[in-house]
Amino acid sequence: MDLDAALARALEPVDGRAGGSLSAAVLDTASGDTAVYGSKAYDTASIVKVGILAALLLRAQDDGRTLTAEERTRAAAMIRLSDNDAATALFTAIGGAAGLDAAHARLGLTETAAADAWGLTRTTAQDQLVLLRAVFGADSELNETSRSAAQALMADIAADQDWGVSAAGTGWALKNGWMPRTATGLWDVNSIGRVSVDGRILLVAVLSEGHATKEAGITAVEAAARAAVGAM
Repeated sequence: MDLDAALARALEPVDGRAGGSLSAAVLDTASGDTAVYGSKAYDTASIVKVGILAALLLRAQDDGRTLTAEERTRAAAMIRLSDNDAATALFTAIGGAAGLDAAHARLGLTETAAADAWGLTRTTAQDQLVLLRAVFGADSELNETSRSAAQALMADIAADQDWGVSAAGTGWALKNGWMPRTATGLWDVNSIGRVSVDGRILLVAVLSEGHATKEAGITAVEAAARAAVGAM
């Protein structure tokens, strides 16, 4: 079965709804089957915080240590609450854009370019799936302790931020991103994470832009996540 074609059929009715555009990727962790819809790069907004956390964890691994108390506090605020000040502090600690690019390359991302304004980092749904595999899969530069720490934070998102790929299943762990663009007033809305569907564990990434409101973007992202999971 051509899973990319199946995903395209599922997502084409959702893509472009209310003027926005989107891309998505999904992986069945048991079979390894993957499907991708769209190759366009999008602004990360706050989903880049998962990459920042991964870079921080890699640095700690390289130093032969766990995160400090201050790092743990900032990481929790950055992922659970999407706190921007915490993200900026950790972004600086990992070496800024250059440090983030180095960590992404180490994890296998090839289509992501970090920006000094971290929310303007550009990425693809395919690359975000690579990042999710590094966080949730055993074959990863992140060791088990690091993966467990990241997974625990992504499974404990604040109640007002638990939308997105969570609409497609249960047992979710995720990070969302949303950002209005100054030039247009239109919204970038993204969601990446893990969900359980009928006993299967799926990794899902949905990136989108061009929405009139944040709420419209959330609606589109959730519809895309459900369609993507259904296509698998």
